[in-house]
Formats: sequence, C-alpha cells, structure tokens
Amino acid sequence: MIRLILASRNPHKVEEIRAILGPGFHVGGLEDLGFRGDIPEPFHTLEENALAKARFVHEKFGVNCFADDTGLEVAALGGRPGVQSARFAGPARDDQANMRKLLEELSGSPDRMAQFRTAIALILNRKEYIFEGIVKGSIARGPAGQKGFGYDPVFIPEGHDTTFAEMEAAEKNRISHRQAAIRKLVNFLQDISASG
Repeated sequence: MIRLILASRNPHKVEEIRAILGPGFHVGGLEDLGFRGDIPEPFHTLEENALAKARFVHEKFGVNCFADDTGLEVAALGGRPGVQSARFAGPARDDQANMRKLLEELSGSPDRMAQFRTAIALILNRKEYIFEGIVKGSIARGPAGQKGFGYDPVFIPEGHDTTFAEMEAAEKNRISHRQAAIRKLVNFLQDISASG
C-alpha cells in the first residue's frame, strides 16, 4: 500500500481524491498529521503553489506527499480568477461570494467559455513531479445543484447540460480536471510500484 499525505485541510477534496485513487493507496490529509495551520500560496501559477505546499509538508513532516492547486480560468475574464479562485471575492474563501462575483463580472457577456485546471505536485522519495489535468466547459447563468463544492454549481462541463453540482460524485470524478491530473499521478505511481 502506498501511503501519501494530501497537503489540504479540505475534507471534500481528500474524500474526492481518495475515491478517485481507490484501493492500493492510503491518502490522509493535514488533519491526520495534526496540522491545522495555513500553508502559504504566494505564487502566480498553479504549479508553483502546488509545489510550495508539497515542499512545506515534506520539509515539516518528512512524508511522501502531494498537493494540488486548482483554478477556474474564464476566457471573458482573461483567465481569471485562476490562481485566485478560492479568494476571488476576498480572503474568507467564501464559495457563495466567489460565485456571486463571478456571475456579476460575466453578466451580459455572451462568452461563457471556461476551464478548470488542476496542477498536482508530488514529492516521493525526495524527488519532485508535476501532473496537470484540464476540463473545458462553460459558466451557467446561475447556480444549480447541491453537490460538489467551490464553483461546481455554475460550471457545466463540455458535452453535458448539467453543472458539476448536479452530478453524482462518481460521474463528476470520471470527467473532472482533478481526475485527469490524478490519473496521470496514479499511472506514474503504479509504474514505479511495478518496477520497484
């Protein structure tokens, strides 16, 4: 069994990733290490922030770990909110306020194209690796659905007519940006496991 710590205190994210990884992996979060502080995310790209979080946990606890940073990139907003997605409406990380601000900024815009992008940084046996996943889609006119978290109620993935928040977890996980990045991570870990 491969044991990894996800550098996150978000229980939804830990559960989602645990479900995607499946058996053969034991994934814990920062709470499992007894860490309740904040990890700085001072950079301007998802990749740099993911790596900064993974390095912080690895240096502090000496464990194999990975961190992700995810951004919603909206074409009509020049790629914003991007790396600032969680704090789009302010430092409180308020999902409802973030969605309201997004919909206000897009009001009247015919261009609703957007994509979710996830960067995962893995530190395994003191080596660093980066994996990326993208799902393209569009921003709904208003929120719909009670499932998921973050911008899920306003994001409609390409090829679907419902938001992420209207989908069952298994359906969302099958097509999500995080799933795409984690699939690359899992393939990499399985290759290492097989060759080790």
